[in-house]
Amino acid sequence: MEIVYAWQMWVTYGIIVAAVILFSIERISLELSALGILTALLIFFYVFPLTGADGRNLLGSTTLLAGFANPALIAVLALLVVGHGMFQTGALDSAARYVADLGSTRPGTTIFFTFLLVACISAFLNNTPVAVMFIPVLATLALRFGSRTPKVMMTLSYVSILGGMTTLIGSSTNLLVAGVVMTSGLPPMGIFDFVVPGLVLASIGFLYSTLVVPRLVPDRGGPALDIAGSSTTGDGKQYIAQLEITAGHPLLGESSKAGLFPQLRDMTVRMIQRGEHPILPPFEDVTLMTGDVIIVAATRQTLTEALRSGARIFEGMLEERFAEGVETNGGPAKPGGELILAEAVVAPGSRMIGQTIEQIAFRHQTGCIVLGIQRRSRMIRTLLNDIRLEAGDVLLVLGKGTKVQDLRHNRDVLLLEWSATELPDPKLGHRALAIFGLMVATVLLNILPIEIAAVTAAGAIIATGVLNVRQAARAIDRRIFLMVGSMLAVAAALDATGGARAIAEATVYLFSGYSVPVILSAFFLAAAITTNVLTNNATAVLFSPIAISTSNQLGVDPFVFIYAVIFASNCSFATPMGYQTNLLVMGPGHYEFRDFVRTGTPLVILLWLAYSFFAPWYYGL
Repeated sequence: MEIVYAWQMWVTYGIIVAAVILFSIERISLELSALGILTALLIFFYVFPLTGADGRNLLGSTTLLAGFANPALIAVLALLVVGHGMFQTGALDSAARYVADLGSTRPGTTIFFTFLLVACISAFLNNTPVAVMFIPVLATLALRFGSRTPKVMMTLSYVSILGGMTTLIGSSTNLLVAGVVMTSGLPPMGIFDFVVPGLVLASIGFLYSTLVVPRLVPDRGGPALDIAGSSTTGDGKQYIAQLEITAGHPLLGESSKAGLFPQLRDMTVRMIQRGEHPILPPFEDVTLMTGDVIIVAATRQTLTEALRSGARIFEGMLEERFAEGVETNGGPAKPGGELILAEAVVAPGSRMIGQTIEQIAFRHQTGCIVLGIQRRSRMIRTLLNDIRLEAGDVLLVLGKGTKVQDLRHNRDVLLLEWSATELPDPKLGHRALAIFGLMVATVLLNILPIEIAAVTAAGAIIATGVLNVRQAARAIDRRIFLMVGSMLAVAAALDATGGARAIAEATVYLFSGYSVPVILSAFFLAAAITTNVLTNNATAVLFSPIAISTSNQLGVDPFVFIYAVIFASNCSFATPMGYQTNLLVMGPGHYEFRDFVRTGTPLVILLWLAYSFFAPWYYGL
């Protein structure tokens, strides 16, 4: 039987080599490469069927396409929706801001514990949105510490990956390996089955990432946060904004200290209008009263954070203006939900030039309110409604998504579409946290398997309004879906043709004079190298059947080698394409390819040696 299948096995090996080349050179899109590999398998095994004892084709289209319905893959996609819901609603923003606030006293220690927090969160949440949430936090802390963003961004990527390798739901890699295990007839994996060796490796990697990596990365960029495509960072220019003190306003009764108002951190108070009397700086013993109008200068990032944080400093103005006519979903709008913050430039020749916001009735004409005005030529010290607009003024507008998009057709302003930012509703953030907590609890208590709990949580995210269907669809990464589905087809072909068994036999034969720990060490190193050339998910799916076959050949517990696949596949530190978070921090950190090789290669070697010595002792090999 082995001789009959030999030539088909070699064709499968050829397809695997082609997959490695296509995924690594990246000249063809990953989606197209995955479809090409899947198509090659489908056509080949249709023309040259692999028949079993009953005459049935063992690798028909049903078998090869079954990977797209793999429970682990479905769980990964569902968890992407849950994670996007957490990110979109800012569910963890308050925790991130709290950590950033601590940095004003002991920033060095705070940066260290921020990395620890990232690692802990990544153990239970997809690490890509976690990295996105903490990029601005760590950039702020780095500036307060007198450091630069390149010194912290690579560490952020590494610790998020390390945290993800400690639990079953910490990474899509882990779930995909669990899916292969399930289809192999082995007992299902629990959420904390490999937490002990995972914590050992993560701890060693964490110390290296926080203490050594900042010393190895070069400092090519400036201190400013630079995220490609980000619209919340701004360029440091100041907007003039207006705060109205109403009854129950959080600033009511706030007194100045040393000329500053503590709750208006990062904002410069330029004037306080009290009735007909303007109060100008320096502010000595000024207590804010009902009816005061505060004119502040602040960056867009500061204003956005104030809206996101739920601090309610704009509540009087926003509630009054929205109640006057700006509606969402049939009722008065409030900050959050579907509200969009964007920038619009007053066009040359605009009818708005020379008039104030009130005179042009901007709110009634557009359905949006003007939150701030930026004038590049000079700083303004007057009430927002008294500012006469000039060509080139930048308006910071707030409104429902459809109303903001309608500004594209307004000839008086030029909408900067890249600047649009959706403001999360804190209530939706609480819902997302509750759904996530229930999902984790049901898995921990063995009430539901991970795939059912994840799909249920994703459905709840949509049903409760945390995300709409379109947002949830955008959260699903088609690259993961196509690549993992095609690689599961490769794994099925590798198993059915005897390819996995042949590799396992060759490995055992090659190291026949060596002990099991040596074979395990070599296996870990091979997977760790492959994950940096290929991708973590493809490596996990490819090596899992080989791990099971190798352990069967050696007569040892298969999970020892399966856990080696999980840990080695997560060692995606030495190349930027090894993991999504590496690509994510390249821009803010101003890194080059060789920076990841310089810092990531020692980390891969360190974790390889750690597992090579710890695993034999821990598993009694």
